[in-house]
Amino acid sequence: MDKIRLFLAIALCALITSACNTAAQDTTAKVDQRSYVTIGALLGLSGDAAAYGVSQKKGIELAVREINDSNYLAGNRELRLVVVDGGSSGDSAAAAISTLISDNKVAAIIGPTLSSQAFKADPEAQKNRIPVMAVSNTVPGITSMGDYIFRCSLPESTVIGGTIKAAASQLRIVKVAYLWGSDDDYTRAGYQAFCDAVEKNGLQVLADETFARGDTDFKTQLEKIIAREPDAILVSALAREASPIIKQARALSYTGLIIGGNGFNSPDLITQAGSDAEGVMAGTAWNIGNTNPRNLAFISAFQKAYGVQPDQFAAQAYTGTWLIANAVRTGRSGEPGAIRNALAEIANFTTPLGSFSFDGSREPVHPSIVQIIRNGRFTVFNP
Repeated sequence: MDKIRLFLAIALCALITSACNTAAQDTTAKVDQRSYVTIGALLGLSGDAAAYGVSQKKGIELAVREINDSNYLAGNRELRLVVVDGGSSGDSAAAAISTLISDNKVAAIIGPTLSSQAFKADPEAQKNRIPVMAVSNTVPGITSMGDYIFRCSLPESTVIGGTIKAAASQLRIVKVAYLWGSDDDYTRAGYQAFCDAVEKNGLQVLADETFARGDTDFKTQLEKIIAREPDAILVSALAREASPIIKQARALSYTGLIIGGNGFNSPDLITQAGSDAEGVMAGTAWNIGNTNPRNLAFISAFQKAYGVQPDQFAAQAYTGTWLIANAVRTGRSGEPGAIRNALAEIANFTTPLGSFSFDGSREPVHPSIVQIIRNGRFTVFNP
């Protein structure tokens, strides 16, 4: 009897083990049935690009969570996000994008943060036919690098053109001076956009001064400019240089208007320049005061997730991620070529930036905004 009981006990254990293994296999099979679309985020998380890249990362991660939690892609699919630090140089971005393509096998890429990095990195994605979504590159020629390159960030010419027009018509500025970075793709493009807008609005140029990326002392240039008594100083700079330029101009008793481009649209500028930033103007693609329901939902979700308010760069990165997700959903494929084709067809898609479309050159179509710093925050300019 003892032998029979022992035999039955062994047999029962074997049956239980088999059942457990079968259940485990079934669970694994269910997990494996879910398909993942891997996308890469190439962001400036170190160096002077971090003023924008850290915020972009938050916007992208928030969008990915929302997309996956809502089963937006349908068909049991999810986005899988791989984030790499592209630093603040073109070479570091080029190395990072190669890693995303060769090692991570991404189906699409968001970034890089700086326009100067894009010209080094994007050709590699174009060569490999991997769609790129530029979410903060604003200089001319970004989408001209190839038919796989898109951007949802308004070109510098659009935002600066609108700002100069508003300042000329509503604040009656007539005489201006330039102060711009001569060694960076973004700041050179911003300077050219200022030149074009100044000429279009018939303004008089009193001075034209330059600086180099990484400079911290701008007093010599500012003294020359202020001596000419301009109505406005037009500054093409990233936030790292913009803040000390603003502070040093005010320290030299300049009380006139200071106007910047997209590089000014970081909360870091207000934090670093403090009360000296009051009255500074800049063009933008997004403002937190926009009451578009999609924008309000984004702001609420961002604040809940991170305990701080989003900025333009978070909004554009968040939007770019949703644009890629929409392409995966409508194209019913996670393959790079299908994503590229579906992106090109996007029209009137509701985003925090407003109703969004791509034109035939894969450039963004949505309204720009002029904003001014009042009471320590960016507000829509209403004179």
